[in-house]
Order: sequence, then C-alpha cells, then structure tokens
Amino acid sequence: MLLGLALGLPPVQAKDDPSSLAILGTVEDVEIVDEGIVLEARLDTGATSSSLNALNKEKFERDGEDWIRFDVVDPDDEDAYITLERPIERSVRIRQHSGDSQERPVIAMEFCIGDQRIKADTTLIDRSNLTYQALIGRTHLAGHILVDSGAEHTHRPDCGDDNS
Repeated sequence: MLLGLALGLPPVQAKDDPSSLAILGTVEDVEIVDEGIVLEARLDTGATSSSLNALNKEKFERDGEDWIRFDVVDPDDEDAYITLERPIERSVRIRQHSGDSQERPVIAMEFCIGDQRIKADTTLIDRSNLTYQALIGRTHLAGHILVDSGAEHTHRPDCGDDNS
C-alpha cells in the first residue's frame, strides 16, 4: 500500500465492511443450487478459482453453444453418480505443482454457501483422489465470506429456497 501511495495510486479499499460478511469454516457443506445437491467442500482462500469433481466429462453442442455433461459422486451413495449439464464459459490452462499444465473447462456454478447464493466460474476436474468434491476459491468467497481457519461445519446451506 505504501508503494502505491508513493506512486500516486489511490488506496485499495475493501469491497465490503468485513463485519457484514458471513464467517464460515475451512470445511462446509455447500449446495449446488440448480440441482439441490449438497457436497462437503473446502473453502480455500489460497485458491483463485473454485473447482468441482467432474467425472465422465463429455462435451457437446446445444443450440450452437458448447456444453459439457459430467457426473458428480452422489453424496448419499458413493457408488452412484448424478449427471449435470452446463454451458462451457471458456477453457483455462492450469499449471500444476509438478510443472505440467492441464486444460480445464470452466462453467458458471451457483453454490449456496451458508446463507449466501453465489454464482462464479468453476473449473471441472477429476478430484476423486482428493478429500472434498468441491473446492471453493476466492471467486466465490470475495466480498461474501470470511474463512475462520480454526472452524469447520459452522453453517448448513440455507439460501431460503426449497432445495436447501
């Protein structure tokens, strides 16, 4: 901030008053709003974007637009899948810790996190080898949620609709 002031740049202001933001833990149940599917997710302020476990991905065209069909593991039966479809917003190339890069489709995904309904870009990736099916990054958190690093499962998804 001091460097910015020295260069004559205006000070950076927080998007919202922090006291007005929801405080949730590092692990919370979140709901995929359109389908009412509740998944356990890691809220990760170190991740820019959110990602969702997407298996059996299949791209297709609908009404001249690129779409993707994919499966998520049914949270009530780990041997079953639930198929979702979304328009593809774009693709991104993600550089992994190993140095390899991977192309991932990006979709707009609306999650209910605590009492917040938030729609943001989400990458689709096979997260089967990871603990949580969803990782919620800053694109969903910023301006809405503060993360308490010492807390987990503080709020169930409750966005005031019949799906929650």
